[in-house]
Amino acid sequence: MTVFATTRTPRFGGAEIVQWPLPLNQRNQFDGLDLLAALDAETVPLCIFDPQYRGILDKMQYGNEGVSRGRARSSLPQMSEETIGEFIAGIATVLIPSGHLFLWIDKFHLCTGVGLWMEQWGLEVVDLVTWNKAKMGMGYRTRRVGEYLLILQKPPKRAKGVWHRHDIPDVVTEKVERIGNVHPKPVNLQARLIEAVTDPGDVVLDPAAGSYSVMTAAHQVGRQFLGCDIAGDS
Repeated sequence: MTVFATTRTPRFGGAEIVQWPLPLNQRNQFDGLDLLAALDAETVPLCIFDPQYRGILDKMQYGNEGVSRGRARSSLPQMSEETIGEFIAGIATVLIPSGHLFLWIDKFHLCTGVGLWMEQWGLEVVDLVTWNKAKMGMGYRTRRVGEYLLILQKPPKRAKGVWHRHDIPDVVTEKVERIGNVHPKPVNLQARLIEAVTDPGDVVLDPAAGSYSVMTAAHQVGRQFLGCDIAGDS
């Protein structure tokens, strides 16, 4: 198969053909790595993963971890580079052929690279979306107003018959409000992207669900949701 193939083969992810390890369409308190280990190989067409990176904290040593504005971020379960790699390995296993991983990534990791994770598990970067949060964040030099969504695909790399929408720009402005200590992602953007690479009724996976914005987005476009968060119902 090539990028010019016109069909997605086979169609997996319907609730009627898979025994899911957790209830669909609800908030589950569970370890995401355990969820990935419990899933059969090649059963989901899409996973959206938003790691709680701590690489920038370790590298820059801001000094405000657990203090003032840094309190909210440090209260969340942090993921080491090794843990993120374990998640991506599990995701690569459960994706169907030509399935997608949408990986939220901060500017630090975008610049320093996540290539080793992808090379090791055979995923290929096929696109990048920039989310303009319309809200200024931290930074020693320029202040951050954007986050990035790497779009990765499991071989065989294909577009026709797999990517259905062609009206999504690569820079999207969408303002969201923070919920407690969780930093939710843009529901409308995620919904459009979910619709682009899945069929109605497909199951969208999020093993580190946080605010469960992915569940909201999946339901908005008629998809089902499987996910969990180690911290429970945020």
